[in-house]
Amino acid sequence: MSDAVCPYVLNPEGTDTHGETARLREQGPIARVELPDGVLAWSVHDYELTKEIMGNEALFSKNPRRNWPDYIDGKISDGWPLITWAAMDTMATQDGADHARLRKLLLKAFTQRRVDAMQEHIDSTVNELLDDLAAAAPDEVVDIKARFHMELPTRLMCDLFGVPVDVRAEVLEGGHKNIDTRITAEVAEANLANWQVAISNLVQYKRENPGDDLTTGMIAAKEEDGSRLSDSEMIGTLHLLLGAGSETLVNALAHASVALMTDRELLTKVKAGEIAWEEVFEETLRVESPVAHLPFRFATEDVELGGVKIAKGDVMLVDFAGVGRDPKIHGETADEFNALREDKTHLSFGFGVHYCIGARLAKSAWMTGIPALFERFPDIELAVDRSELVGQGSFVVNGHESLPVLLKGKSAVGV
Repeated sequence: MSDAVCPYVLNPEGTDTHGETARLREQGPIARVELPDGVLAWSVHDYELTKEIMGNEALFSKNPRRNWPDYIDGKISDGWPLITWAAMDTMATQDGADHARLRKLLLKAFTQRRVDAMQEHIDSTVNELLDDLAAAAPDEVVDIKARFHMELPTRLMCDLFGVPVDVRAEVLEGGHKNIDTRITAEVAEANLANWQVAISNLVQYKRENPGDDLTTGMIAAKEEDGSRLSDSEMIGTLHLLLGAGSETLVNALAHASVALMTDRELLTKVKAGEIAWEEVFEETLRVESPVAHLPFRFATEDVELGGVKIAKGDVMLVDFAGVGRDPKIHGETADEFNALREDKTHLSFGFGVHYCIGARLAKSAWMTGIPALFERFPDIELAVDRSELVGQGSFVVNGHESLPVLLKGKSAVGV
């Protein structure tokens, strides 16, 4: 056991992401936290310590099957709300050569050339979604998170992986439940089984109906050389990328929309070209990281970090929502959204060998979707006070349950 510290119990409702980080900072750069079922962990919200952890796989492993005693000994049940984050067999739970092998298989799908080739499809998807929104009455309250922020990334990811339209809800359901830290043991256990069945069914469908998509490519790689990709790795990787690839972009889109709807001066300057859209993108990722607490890393030996003794096998989380607001990096205004801020340093796409493989696609989708949204609906506004927005129900992601808006005036201009 590490140094005795009274743990801070993370709220599974996710109602006060930044308030929790502020309270965790009172412990120092790394804080003792309690996860569901009394599982103890460490939360790191310091920028430099996070880089140190993410850059040292030898000391801070991603692999629970080798480095988490409680998981290895069966003390973590299949009903634990965060079980999928440990049970997935994917590059997010691998280190070294195994991680590099899996990552190499996927890199070709997310090259700049491939993303550039997708731009026409991104444009048409954005326009289709905006056309659908335009059908709403001026005084109709619309949940823009559900109808735009969620739809854009999920459609793009499902198209990239060749997921048939009629099974998309089933394939994506497991990813939605993975990030819900409120779920019961029964739901968690069922989800662990159900997402594996759903992804397995997708793989079988793509074997019988191959196409120009990433799932077909992964199947071909396995059939060509099974040592490059096991069955469990393929299923886990598909589940991870379909879920994480959509859920993170959802909140990057939503937080930017909130910032622009509640700061008309900012919106005016951006639309006039005084502030680049890219500046808004980077500041959104800094001050409102789509990920709050990302599971998991595991200490491979006893180590002192940030003045705290970490024991071998201890569980670690990175508090990305806190890292971007580190006052050591961004000073007294770290919590403020300022697109003109010169230094927008953040780690929301990760760092080192685990840097987000889909970062290019996410940026392209954001840079298309957000400008188009505010061009089509220049007077869009929140239908409730910003303080009334409700958390997503998770300490894993930083988001809102819904985003009710009034679209009001509409422009006929498309992407």
